[in-house]
Amino acid sequence: MKRTAGLWIDHRKAFIVTLTDNGAETLQILSGVDKQRGRMDGVRLNEKFESHKVAADDRQQRDYAGHMDAFYRNVMDKIKGSGSILLMGPGEAKGEFKKFMDRHGSENTVVMVEADDKMTDPQIVAKTREYFLEKDTKLGD
Repeated sequence: MKRTAGLWIDHRKAFIVTLTDNGAETLQILSGVDKQRGRMDGVRLNEKFESHKVAADDRQQRDYAGHMDAFYRNVMDKIKGSGSILLMGPGEAKGEFKKFMDRHGSENTVVMVEADDKMTDPQIVAKTREYFLEKDTKLGD
């Protein structure tokens, strides 16, 4: 069996399952970004010149994008050399990560992108094993 990986990713964490001939290895990476912050986390100041005390929206967006790029780069480094990747997760993060991989010339190949909402770590491992075992079985026919 070639080295393959399953990756469940959202904006807060990534869970990586790497399959080799020796079994499965797992790794969780936290992004450190909880969500995009709003206007002072929703608190409105009752002082004059409030606009001078609130960070500009474009700066907040750039900061958020910078954090996500660092997170995606870290995840991409951890799956380097895995060959085939099964990409799973809720929301937009899986698509953003695939575009990030394409933009940065990843050597890995995303074989499937699948929308999966909440999954436990053992479910992610089982789904990854099932997908690649089924794929290897079909190739062997």
